[in-house]
Amino acid sequence: MLKIGDQVPNVTSLNQNNEAVKLSDYQGHKNIVLYFYPKDDTPGCTIEANDFTKLAAEFAAANTVVIGVSKDDCGSHQAFIDKFGLKVDLLADTSGEVCDAFGVWQLKEKNGVSKMGIVRSTFIINKQGTLTYVEYGVSPDGHAAQMLELVKEL
Repeated sequence: MLKIGDQVPNVTSLNQNNEAVKLSDYQGHKNIVLYFYPKDDTPGCTIEANDFTKLAAEFAAANTVVIGVSKDDCGSHQAFIDKFGLKVDLLADTSGEVCDAFGVWQLKEKNGVSKMGIVRSTFIINKQGTLTYVEYGVSPDGHAAQMLELVKEL
């Protein structure tokens, strides 16, 4: 698993518009809040995406881009964005490469059943490409506001 001070993995994935997004493209320009979530249009994931959207202008003012990642495909992401008017980019990590690079694809247990899945996690990456915040096992309620306070300190 990654920790504060690590360099961000150099990964590329398609966003909801089928455009390649490379995290290293933001180096020197913007901070990144990269959050991983299990599935589009599910209760906790919707709370988190809507909360980041409500604060989108404030993140932009703090020179920060917010990017969500799940294993859903580009079409699912676009439908999720359209349904809720989301103002975040969503990466379609259908291969699992990005999830693996950030260590969020883990064994999870629910109702006594163990299976692999995305552990809701958030990473803040500064303009130099260094992780300044790492949290595995995020609770979605109030999380976006907490991340905004942290990026304002960068």
